[in-house]
Amino acid sequence: MKEHSQSTILIVDDSPENLYCLNELLRPRYRILAANSGEECLRLASGNNRPDLILLDVMMPGMDGFTVFKKLRHATDTRHIPVIFLTAMIQAKDEEFGLDLGAEDYITKPIRPLVVMARVRMQLELQAARRWMENRNAGLEAEVKQRMAENDMIQRVSIRALAHLAEMRDPETGNHILRTQGYVRLLASKLQNHPRFRDILTPTYIELLSQSAPLHDIGKVGIPDHILLKPEKLTPEEWVIMKTHAKLGSDALEMAERDLDKKLPFLEIAKEISHYHHEKWDGSGYPEGLKENVIPISARLMAVADVFDALISARVYKPAMSPSQARDIIAEGRGRHFDPDMTDTFLQHYGDFVAIAEHYREPC
Repeated sequence: MKEHSQSTILIVDDSPENLYCLNELLRPRYRILAANSGEECLRLASGNNRPDLILLDVMMPGMDGFTVFKKLRHATDTRHIPVIFLTAMIQAKDEEFGLDLGAEDYITKPIRPLVVMARVRMQLELQAARRWMENRNAGLEAEVKQRMAENDMIQRVSIRALAHLAEMRDPETGNHILRTQGYVRLLASKLQNHPRFRDILTPTYIELLSQSAPLHDIGKVGIPDHILLKPEKLTPEEWVIMKTHAKLGSDALEMAERDLDKKLPFLEIAKEISHYHHEKWDGSGYPEGLKENVIPISARLMAVADVFDALISARVYKPAMSPSQARDIIAEGRGRHFDPDMTDTFLQHYGDFVAIAEHYREPC
């Protein structure tokens, strides 16, 4: 905090006598700048040696003190400098007018040295306190931002670690989580102004959705290897077990949330995606057989992303389809497997989905 003896005061008065008296009074304790006109005041106030306080005469030829004050407040670099008006006008309405403009104080002429010194000291102390609070608040704000960034990074790393854990059980999926994350973000962004979705698909929701998307298949960790890694077609009994991965994933996330004893928005969305992304628009999906708008939006988005990527990816039990073949299958699923509006948006921006697939394609 700046010591008052180091503070700079700008005195503005068209009277040489007044400038001299104020200079002699204040100079032993403060650095003094002096101006005999409004124009000179504005020049000095915005200079390199910016004052900590301005004593501003009201009655000056040309630009009066009120006009100078308005210009000081209008300029970004001088708007926060406190101003005390100096005036011979003693009408209450004149004082009220200056205070209404935003001046910190009023000193009437002829000046009384003790009054001037007391009010100058008070304004400098207030200014120093304001600066200390601003610096303190800025420091706290920076610290909060840093901690929030660290927490966000920890959250993202944790999500990726869990997603990669599932991926390690099913190594053929490779960059599947990165591609589906990109598809979901793209599809949600293209739908955020759609009348059916704009109330939910806010920028914040889309960010949470993107963070949560990699956890859609976390439940596969609970599927036995002889089923998860089987190269042949699953038997009906094995398929029943495979389908439990949706509920296993949401249950695991639910238990994690209970351990935290706190609701986290991204976990809420992750639970929806994990549990419902195999539901179908016509109600023929699993695990609950939900249909149409009862299926959470997050899961409907993931359904399009997950199926498209599964179709264009090679597995031990099937070759990869071309993106155009996958596009046609998704188009055929409009109103049966997929939300019609989401299907239309996917088809409209099909080229962008292919670009994401190419960007995160599996290494040779």
